[in-house]
Amino acid sequence: MALGLLDPPSLVNAAIADPDDGALVAAAIAGAAEAFGTLVERYDRAVYHLCLRTVRDPEEARDCTQEAFFKAFRSLRTFKPGAKFSTWIFTIAYHACCDRLGRRKRFSDAEMPDKADSGLGPSQIAEQNDEARALRAAVEALPEKYRTVITLYHLQGRRYEEIATVLDVPIGTVKTHLFRAKELLRKALTTS
Repeated sequence: MALGLLDPPSLVNAAIADPDDGALVAAAIAGAAEAFGTLVERYDRAVYHLCLRTVRDPEEARDCTQEAFFKAFRSLRTFKPGAKFSTWIFTIAYHACCDRLGRRKRFSDAEMPDKADSGLGPSQIAEQNDEARALRAAVEALPEKYRTVITLYHLQGRRYEEIATVLDVPIGTVKTHLFRAKELLRKALTTS
């Protein structure tokens, strides 16, 4: 989409000269589609990894990622100036994943084992002497609430406050989930 003649030039030029997230959101609201494209490029990979860790299916994670950015684009005017775009987009993505998991739970029990058995089994992990693979498998085996917190904190480097906002839980809950996730990982990795 080309810039319109009615776009305020100072806002669009500011977004190009200083491409921080807030300026890019403002430019996208003003009609500069390439500004939103820049935001997608910045956060696409991180959002996809959050979705993948949450829904555990690459195809569904791609769908959730696309859905999150689509919802974000449609809701740009609701973005609060001064807020962090990363927290906002992660919140949208997490809710898209929760919606997808809720729909998945409606499947019959006969259909679920196909999805649940797609990961590595414990015997395969024991045979592989690669610590990185064992850690990934142990993270995948965690319950969703722990897996999500581990992903946001350790893999994406998010702070407690941001995780609490994304998951809509108190900071104490984030710390508790992180502690329990680490304990479960420690046990899983010492027994393998």
